[in-house]
Amino acid sequence: VQLVESGGGLVQPGGSLRLSCVASGIIFSVENMGWYRQVPGKERELLAMMDIGGGTNYTDSAKGRFTASRDNAKNTAYLQMNSLKPEDSATYYCNADIRHYAYSLHSYTHWGKGTLVTVSS
Repeated sequence: VQLVESGGGLVQPGGSLRLSCVASGIIFSVENMGWYRQVPGKERELLAMMDIGGGTNYTDSAKGRFTASRDNAKNTAYLQMNSLKPEDSATYYCNADIRHYAYSLHSYTHWGKGTLVTVSS
């Protein structure tokens, strides 16, 4: 299974970006999907966690400016980021708990390699 993030780049303060995360491979179902970010030298920070029904919990860092969503038919998660600030600059990662087979209830957590977001004028 692969998780591939995309949509990062350089954006001016106040701008917006939409990140995508696509899961591919042997997938029966994608359970929870989450968005995180990490700045060098700091721990990875949770931003939002979505369950398979689309219910979403945000951390304080994401509330108000970031919106997470998912398309289960495409095994894809999105993170819409608005009013970006320089302190939002980080590598953004997604993770997903994936059931690989119908006969197994066990899910495995997979991570993408991240996409870099730089907010600067």
